[in-house]
Amino acid sequence: MEVKLSLDFKGLLCPLPVVKLAQTIKQVEIGELVEAVATDPGVMADIPAWTRSTGNELVTLEKRDDKTFRFVVKRLK
Repeated sequence: MEVKLSLDFKGLLCPLPVVKLAQTIKQVEIGELVEAVATDPGVMADIPAWTRSTGNELVTLEKRDDKTFRFVVKRLK
């Protein structure tokens, strides 16, 4: 499935990646994907917790070789 919105959270520290994701996910339709790249390792715990608490789906979450973290969330609500 195609990513509808790509976000750059590099340099933002917790809780800003989650706050920004919560604000911007409303810009896509239910069922669409939002992708983001962050540098804060806190997203490894924060994003799964946020998707569980909001009822959205964490499609992928990965640590990349360049020390960034990429995640894709599917809007379900």
